[in-house]
Amino acid sequence: MWPSIARAVSCAITSVPEKVILKLVTRKCMPILLYGLESCQLSNGDLHSVDFTYNRMCMKLFKSSNIELIKECQGYFRCLLPSLNVKERWQKFISKYENAL
Repeated sequence: MWPSIARAVSCAITSVPEKVILKLVTRKCMPILLYGLESCQLSNGDLHSVDFTYNRMCMKLFKSSNIELIKECQGYFRCLLPSLNVKERWQKFISKYENAL
């Protein structure tokens, strides 16, 4: 069953514009993947691992292994790295927590 799902996802990636896929990932997938991480204390290695996975997805999407090109594309499409999202969400969480005390 999993190979057929992987083929379907791979087919969708090749037939849908990059902008649509990035918006879906940014708006739907990232919040699910990052849910609750702002309350955890993550190491730099953990954040790097999440960024690495996201960058690899972008490399496949843009069909390039040049990280500078991938970063440029992420900037063009205004896609923050997950580590930056987590840090931003963590700061909001801490300020809400301190205000509640």
